[in-house]
Amino acid sequence: MRRVVVTGLGALTPIGNDPRAFHQAQLAGRSGVRTIERFDPSAYPTRIAGEVEVDVAAWLDRKKARRLDRFTQLALIAAEQAVGASGLDLEREDLTRIGTLLGSGIGGMGTWETQSRIAIEKHPLRMSPFFIPMIIGNMASAQVAMRYGLMGPSSTVVTACSTGSDAIGSAFRMIQHGEAEAMVAGGAEAILTPMALGGFSVMKALSTRNDDPSAASRPFSATRDGFVMGEGAGVVVLESMEHAQARGAPVLAELNGFGRAADAHHMVEPHPEGAGAALAMEAALRDAGLDADAIGYVNAHATSTAVGDLSEVLAFKRVFGAHAYRMPISSTKSMIGHLLGAAGAVEAIATIQAVASGVLPPTINLDDPDPELDLDFVPHEAREATVRHALSNSFAFGGQNASLVFGRI
Repeated sequence: MRRVVVTGLGALTPIGNDPRAFHQAQLAGRSGVRTIERFDPSAYPTRIAGEVEVDVAAWLDRKKARRLDRFTQLALIAAEQAVGASGLDLEREDLTRIGTLLGSGIGGMGTWETQSRIAIEKHPLRMSPFFIPMIIGNMASAQVAMRYGLMGPSSTVVTACSTGSDAIGSAFRMIQHGEAEAMVAGGAEAILTPMALGGFSVMKALSTRNDDPSAASRPFSATRDGFVMGEGAGVVVLESMEHAQARGAPVLAELNGFGRAADAHHMVEPHPEGAGAALAMEAALRDAGLDADAIGYVNAHATSTAVGDLSEVLAFKRVFGAHAYRMPISSTKSMIGHLLGAAGAVEAIATIQAVASGVLPPTINLDDPDPELDLDFVPHEAREATVRHALSNSFAFGGQNASLVFGRI
């Protein structure tokens, strides 16, 4: 099986609009959660989120941008960063051997809401002719392929909050099996809209710590009260080791293993003992050919929900045994909130950066640790640590779980 490496990163997040800014903000323990500014949230029980502030016009032609939902806009910008950082000279590459695999948990929800109002208040025939292509979830992958003329495998993953990890893992498999030499992969989500906020609010899934937004996302804390919505995009360029070496590419990390499994338990609640999460981690370790004690750091899914954090900790103890107590674990969501379909890709980038830099990002807001959750969650401050292999977890509504193992080069 061919080895696969990471050669480019692109990230748009609530704490940074490129990978370098994102990394620096993580290490500073900065929160990107604040009162929502995109619309008036005053009538909602939750009024906070992790918004991305980016000048889309600085990256995309205005006319083209108007024909794209925000999730596709963010995906294109992150892809531009990743492809640029990889140093791929597309004029010299066989573009039939480079593909795209980007996903979104929900897709063009903002466009759906805007055009639905037009259809109801005026007439369906007054909707934009771009309504359908703007909302469909495959458009991020399709638009990135069109942007660069990439004619290799092009597909889309929709597995809710595991989407970004599933996309990267599936692209990894394509390169391993020779379907492509390189893949542009990741996830994007942009559903900070009235309907999405209302939908998660009526589920009572969101934190209502409106008076202290920066402290609202508090994974592993005894006072955690729900997740914080966020938006963003994460994109990586993956290549076969041979392809990267042949062109002298900058190699950031190796993608060693990918595992996925189902809880087969509930629509929105994780398995109470973390069964599916444990199976996904075990599968990723087997795929990487590693023993559990080889993992030196985990970027946890850790959404800041009561049942979710507990389930993941139980899964850690099942998979890693005594090593779970020695293994640093942290939650990027404590700083950026939950980016849903983009979460896995953005957190994979955070994991790659931890491996490459030798500095682990912290879990902020861990002022009152839950006594049931008694592992090392790297509280408050970043930590220097040489990590040979690290794990990134993503778990989704419907019980769809994915784990990625990255290794130091």
